[in-house]
Amino acid sequence: MKLAIGFFDGVHLGHRAILAGADAALTFSNHPISVLAPERAPKLIMSQTARLAELKKAVPTVHVLAFDAALASVSSLSFLRRLMHRFPDLETVRCGDNWRFGAGGAGDARFLREHGLRVDVVPYATWRGFRVSSTRIRTALADGDVAAATAMLGRPYALEGTVRAGKGLGRDLGFPTVNVVPDAEPPLRFGVYAVDTPLGRGLANWGLAPSAGDAAWMSPVLEVHLEDRPASVPERLGVTIRRFVRDERKFDTREALVAQIAADVQAAF
Repeated sequence: MKLAIGFFDGVHLGHRAILAGADAALTFSNHPISVLAPERAPKLIMSQTARLAELKKAVPTVHVLAFDAALASVSSLSFLRRLMHRFPDLETVRCGDNWRFGAGGAGDARFLREHGLRVDVVPYATWRGFRVSSTRIRTALADGDVAAATAMLGRPYALEGTVRAGKGLGRDLGFPTVNVVPDAEPPLRFGVYAVDTPLGRGLANWGLAPSAGDAAWMSPVLEVHLEDRPASVPERLGVTIRRFVRDERKFDTREALVAQIAADVQAAF
């Protein structure tokens, strides 16, 4: 049995190289940093549901392990024993060159080989001469560089979430919106984006809608204005982010806001 191991946030080009040829994948329900150094825990590229769905496209079976303080404290040898107990037919581990395990990250590919396992350390993928990594993709999204994120992911960047009722402000302005709360808050720059949805093309604002004043969102929402108004709206909606249009900003007058949205629609559609 060949087992790919990692957190795989984004399931990007480098991750898919690790997953290629594996019989199964072992991942974690939460990012290890959320336990090891919570103050440094990143916003994730995708929700757990989306990540597991993407992993299942790449390998026949996906196993999920909760990463908690108890697991973080086990020795490398103890972790290996647990691994062999859970996967008695394990022969080969596939991982990236920076994968570590056990307390203090003491375990690595050499450790596994010394204990009788084969290890395929998969070379990292590159894009424009740079290493593809989840961190680099998060940085691209935070910069609004959707094209770079898409290239490193190897597929369009998409969010999915629950549709929630709005305050009717978009409709009052002549640009009604479908408001989506993503399953996990993404590392995406606050701003206006050209998007695609199952309901058609759209223009979306990701942020707090500061021009709404006291009616601004308390936490980020993706407000999607669709090119064609749908007859009905589902309870959940997937949104593919195509292109960054501009930063979110506050407008002092209704007229200025309406004029800018009209210009954004022209730019996006």
